[in-house]
Amino acid sequence: MNTPYPTPITPSQTRIGWIGTGVMGAAMASRLLSAGYTLTIYARNPSKTLSLQSQGANLASSPAEVAKSSDIIFTMLGHPPDVRQIVLENPDSILSSINPGTVLIDHTSSHPVLAKQIFDAARGKNCWSVDAPVSGGDIGAREGKLAILAGGDKFVVKWLTPLFDLMGKVNYLGGAGCGQSCKIANQITVGGSLLGLSEGLVFAEAAGLDKSQWLQAVRSGAAGSMVMDLFGERMIGRDFRPGGFAEYMVKDLGMGLDVVEEDGGEVAVLPGAGLCKQLFSGMVANGDGKLGSQGLVTVIERINGKR
Repeated sequence: MNTPYPTPITPSQTRIGWIGTGVMGAAMASRLLSAGYTLTIYARNPSKTLSLQSQGANLASSPAEVAKSSDIIFTMLGHPPDVRQIVLENPDSILSSINPGTVLIDHTSSHPVLAKQIFDAARGKNCWSVDAPVSGGDIGAREGKLAILAGGDKFVVKWLTPLFDLMGKVNYLGGAGCGQSCKIANQITVGGSLLGLSEGLVFAEAAGLDKSQWLQAVRSGAAGSMVMDLFGERMIGRDFRPGGFAEYMVKDLGMGLDVVEEDGGEVAVLPGAGLCKQLFSGMVANGDGKLGSQGLVTVIERINGKR
């Protein structure tokens, strides 16, 4: 295996690159800095890196500059085209200047086919890649309690565990692309849960119930879920600050609905995912695409003539 494995990953020896400093990415990178790792970071909007720079991160001028100075590179971007440009296609892309033996970890919720393309391109450079999208929202990112859904070489994923442990729990799913497929299935499940929670709250209010009292009454029963714990009080309190943007749910659910067409796999009929995508698309059409996914409740309220 042409990687630093089995050389242990340590703060004193391992150089880390990080690209993508949004709500999730900044929180995850911060945990690595707090553990003593040296980070070289890049963002298209450098102002988003000020907090990480104050913790000691070094700002690079391009993805290629990050690649030149890193043993392990993390990306946490918005959409698959962003990943393609940053990793593969720009003249200053990561793979244009990556050092042999480097490991690339993509935490972006992206397409399984793209993950496989990146894996193959990395192997062509004598490097390795791991697709490792996460679930757990902004709270999980800050507290290091994310579910990390990893696809790629099993031994590379195992070697990366000391870093993953700082951000949450890694779950190995199989070869390249399997992490992304797992995240899409996760988002299909989360979307359905958010829809159920939104409708439950709207119904409870229409029935004259106190919404907070209703939430406390049902959260320990069969209706209870992590989605309810993360977002129930936020919905009631009209706190729609994003852990993940609503527009990202449109992207993720869309990949679930079209992935079989692009990958030639078995057709899966997903009526619930299709409905959820329509409703989240409604949020975007209402100008709320940058709100958190818990804002789905506003769409159900509008359908019912409220607010």
